[in-house]
Amino acid sequence: MFPTVREVLALDPVRHGGPRVVAGTAGLDRPVRWVHAAEVPDIASLLSGGELVLTTGIGLPGDDPGLRAFIGELADVGVSGLVVELGRRYPAAVPRAMVAAAERRNLPLVELCRVTPFVRITEAVHGLIVDAQLTELRATEEIHQRFTELSVEGAEPAEVLRQAAVLAGCPVILENLSRQVLAYDPAGESAELLLRGWEQHSRRIRPTGRTGYDPDAGWLCTTVGARGQDWGRLLLRWPSGELSATAPGTPPTRLTILIERAASTLALGRLIRRDAEGLERQIHRTLLTALLDHTRPVDEVALRARALGVPLDRRHLVGVVVRYRADEAGAGAAAGGPAGQARLRDLAEAVSQALRDADLSGLASTVDDQAVGAVLALRDAGEEEPALAAFAAALDRVRLDAGPTAGRAYGAPGAVIVAAGSGVGTVREARRSLIEARQVADAARRGRRDLPVYRLPQVGLAGLLHLLRDEPRLQTFVERELGPLLTHDAEHPREQLLGTLRGYLASGRNKSAAAAAAHLSRPAFYERLARISRILRVDLDSVDDCLSLHVALLALDAVRDG
Repeated sequence: MFPTVREVLALDPVRHGGPRVVAGTAGLDRPVRWVHAAEVPDIASLLSGGELVLTTGIGLPGDDPGLRAFIGELADVGVSGLVVELGRRYPAAVPRAMVAAAERRNLPLVELCRVTPFVRITEAVHGLIVDAQLTELRATEEIHQRFTELSVEGAEPAEVLRQAAVLAGCPVILENLSRQVLAYDPAGESAELLLRGWEQHSRRIRPTGRTGYDPDAGWLCTTVGARGQDWGRLLLRWPSGELSATAPGTPPTRLTILIERAASTLALGRLIRRDAEGLERQIHRTLLTALLDHTRPVDEVALRARALGVPLDRRHLVGVVVRYRADEAGAGAAAGGPAGQARLRDLAEAVSQALRDADLSGLASTVDDQAVGAVLALRDAGEEEPALAAFAAALDRVRLDAGPTAGRAYGAPGAVIVAAGSGVGTVREARRSLIEARQVADAARRGRRDLPVYRLPQVGLAGLLHLLRDEPRLQTFVERELGPLLTHDAEHPREQLLGTLRGYLASGRNKSAAAAAAHLSRPAFYERLARISRILRVDLDSVDDCLSLHVALLALDAVRDG
């Protein structure tokens, strides 16, 4: 915000005087808050720090001890530097005692070799200071405006941190109370270096107060929370080269304002979303979506997951998908409806709790409007089956504790399916395992088996056909086998022969039983079967023909339900 002593010496009015630094070069980057001209030895009592003192030396003590005391008092009060014009009191150079005392206290001591009007120096420096203050005010106004807009828009934490990093030009990290990274923006620096060993590094950052700066660690921190409930910290790494004139060694005021406004925006966003997923769950969802949709590089996904406390590198990864076996009745429970969203959030929380109860590490969140996905991170492949069994059992317990209708058994209200993909050895392959798990979960809904965990070999024929429902060759097979019958039923809506064929095949080709189930007389039922044979040109007494028709019916159901 303020010019430094070095910058002041570069101004034209000062250069006109032929400035020569004779002591305290280490302090040339001190900021100059004000310029004060004085000719009395006790001027220190009138200063408050950050001033550049101008003098001709006329009123200074005439003995060395007095000069040393004068320099000591200026250093104690925190002045930025001392400029002495030669010619009136000191013809060729300032006394050696002054030089030695200033060097000892790292106080910049400058000689002006030519007569220079102090008013010109004062005007030039104060012009810089006023311009800097206006720039600071504009920056502060921009900070308030930017974060007000983000609050109104309900911006996600990642966007809030991105804006904070842009305005500050520094890396910004949001962590929870366990020192796990929820979001970050490296501001163009290496994210790997920024997050390496973050938890241990974060615990060494100990600022004073709710908002404070730890000069040893180099981080400006503020607590994030509202209504007396703190849930995280926002940290900004302040570059050591930027100095504050009002309090040397601390970040500029604008950075303190910025980090506090960013924290307020994050806290407000959390209050607005208090009925939705927790912030950690949002991060899990972002990472799982990135794996499925390739929206982020896998290295970045692995890095962010590790910072969140879920290491994926050098782990055996297993994709898991949990979904309800049947959609709940009622429009409100439909996918995307309020009741359906709440139902899915409950399932997501149950999955997360089951992971914790089973002592498993992994990412877990909703992956679409019907399912909750997870990626289990295991130490080796030998843990795969025990881990899946432990997870399924823990999910049963969690859901049973939630209510008497939250079971997983086949046909029970709220029954769920747990499906797992093939285990993989790299983060890049995790997408394949997740997609396989989702396909298995969808296919298992069509089956009649009740298993703790469904895997690809266990989905059965109906499940296999469901996985292939988008395959053009399967759709062509359905049309070839059933097309004429479907056309007939479309032209004769009162006579649905497809249902007759279903009943006949479902009864094991027992015509009497099928006729009774259809509430038709045997002659009427036989006549319908004869018509189906003519339309499809098949022999309904042939095992091969009936097998082909049965597979076609299952495939038709898969295509229609897909």
